[in-house]
Amino acid sequence: MEIKDLQGKLVAVLGFGMEGRATAAFLMKHGIRPTLFDQKPLSDWGPEDQSFIKSLRLNCIFGPDCFKELAGFDVAFRSPGISLHNISLVLPSGVEGKLRITSQTKWFFEHCPAKIIGITGTKGKGTTSSLIYEMLHASRFMLHAKSYLTGNIGKVQPLEILDNLSADDWVVYELSSFQLQDLTQSPRIGVVLMVTGEHLDYHKNIKEYRQAKCPIVKFQKPGDTAIINHDFPASMAIGAFGKGQKLFFSRIKALKSGCFVKGGKMVWNFSGGAGSRSAGQFPVAGLQLRGRHNLENVCAAVLAGLTAGCPPKVIKDVLKKFKGLEHRLEFVAEKKGVKFFNDSFSTTPETCLAAIESFSEPEILILGGSSKNSDFKELGRGIRAARNIKAVILIGQEAKKIKSAIQMTLTPNPSPRGRGEGFAFLEGAKNMREIFAQVKSTAKPGDVVLLSPACASFDMFKSYVDRGNQFKLAVKSY
Repeated sequence: MEIKDLQGKLVAVLGFGMEGRATAAFLMKHGIRPTLFDQKPLSDWGPEDQSFIKSLRLNCIFGPDCFKELAGFDVAFRSPGISLHNISLVLPSGVEGKLRITSQTKWFFEHCPAKIIGITGTKGKGTTSSLIYEMLHASRFMLHAKSYLTGNIGKVQPLEILDNLSADDWVVYELSSFQLQDLTQSPRIGVVLMVTGEHLDYHKNIKEYRQAKCPIVKFQKPGDTAIINHDFPASMAIGAFGKGQKLFFSRIKALKSGCFVKGGKMVWNFSGGAGSRSAGQFPVAGLQLRGRHNLENVCAAVLAGLTAGCPPKVIKDVLKKFKGLEHRLEFVAEKKGVKFFNDSFSTTPETCLAAIESFSEPEILILGGSSKNSDFKELGRGIRAARNIKAVILIGQEAKKIKSAIQMTLTPNPSPRGRGEGFAFLEGAKNMREIFAQVKSTAKPGDVVLLSPACASFDMFKSYVDRGNQFKLAVKSY
């Protein structure tokens, strides 16, 4: 289906967040006036949003039961936060099968003339996508190609750039399971990072979550490339799909072919297309990114950059300069000898453990938030095994569950003052000011204060960004 085929059709945009707005703008640019649907009542939107929505002069159907009004529509563009399963449950009788449901991502993949590098995984997508983009951008004169960063991480939405792309361009696209689940095409280069259990509040179970990610490589052709994290069985299972060339990376195991970490160096050695071969290495100490888990992301980015044709020298220069992303194990400041790190983007136990393992200094951890149905048993074991943890500040809805998981691994008879073996539990803080009152009562010069909540933010904060920004403001006045 081409854009001209939508002329004269009844077109719906489901969800009017950032992606829904970009979709509506794209359609209007091409002379199509969609109807806007959102489950949030119009009266619940802020004054600026209400004014903007009204200024579009489009038909709007807002409210919890809005999708029941889809009878008669021909095409619906779904925003990623809207589950296909949930839509099917509320569609009026007779609509299913007649209504074509697509999305910004699906439309982009079907119509994009440029070469796409797609990145997915439970965590690390933003860092890896940004690093690959920086490699391509730094290589633009050698490659004679423009590069774009889009998807969840990009400053621009995919449909904002679609009309300006050419066959020589590269598009780096960060892809969540929400965006991937209904794709029928795979990117030229598909990157599968660590895949663990997340988003079970959206997907029915872990099996569905993993299946949703499979299109990252499932529809690849022999000339395409799949870059796969060798350290995670779920990543390997997803990466096995498709007919593309398979390249592997590992943080813990030396590989015969691919990219891996050994002896303080990142080493790559693999065959590319047309019989070409690439080999090289880079010292881990030369990276500005902190955290062992980021070595996986760097290995993936190196393989993607080399596969896309970036010169090794340019790749190494980018690795030396790249500092990472805001709210991802971000160094904030050192105050009174105490170092503060903002890892608010960490919303799973796995990424929290990775952050904890990034430090040898005494750590004060800030953990907790709203539920994502996570299992904290491994996090509890990891906290006990770390030995350098000085205090755990527990916040939010999941505080009790996290404390229970930690205490399950404690030796009997903890101290009567609420201390485990070597660290204290600090509880009851209701906001960032109260959290920092607890930090001040505990922190000493030489300590690290780490905000890595392992949970979503929505019980106490607007978003992980709000949580991280409030943390940084509190550090500023520490």
